[in-house]
Amino acid sequence: MSDADRAQLSAEWLGLLAACQSADPWIIGFSMRETASGNPVGQCGFKGPPNQDGEVEIAYMVLPEKQGNGFATEAAKALVEYAFSKAGVTCVLAHTLPEENASTRVLSKCQFQQLGEVIDPEDGPVWRWGIRQHSAS
Repeated sequence: MSDADRAQLSAEWLGLLAACQSADPWIIGFSMRETASGNPVGQCGFKGPPNQDGEVEIAYMVLPEKQGNGFATEAAKALVEYAFSKAGVTCVLAHTLPEENASTRVLSKCQFQQLGEVIDPEDGPVWRWGIRQHSAS
């Protein structure tokens, strides 16, 4: 991983990755690929294991040339389903820029509720979104 790539990643997540002894899905994440072709679409995963309150945060990235095809929505739904299949997970969170955009539309389609604006230590002001276990579909 280049220094430029490393600079775009959370120091906390990089620490979790360095300490990871196996393919832990809470840390490693998933490659997104088109079913028919196997071509890369992007990446998705969690920003770490569930916290003491049973909350876990998702993240996803779709390659620019693949955006607008429903891949982010499919990834977000799959991450929510995976998280809620694990004992103790009560809420899935996500952050977006504090403005209407493609990610806010994705999260709305996935039944996330906007919880308000928070200050992310690395990204500054962001909108926090969440979906609780009982509302997952």
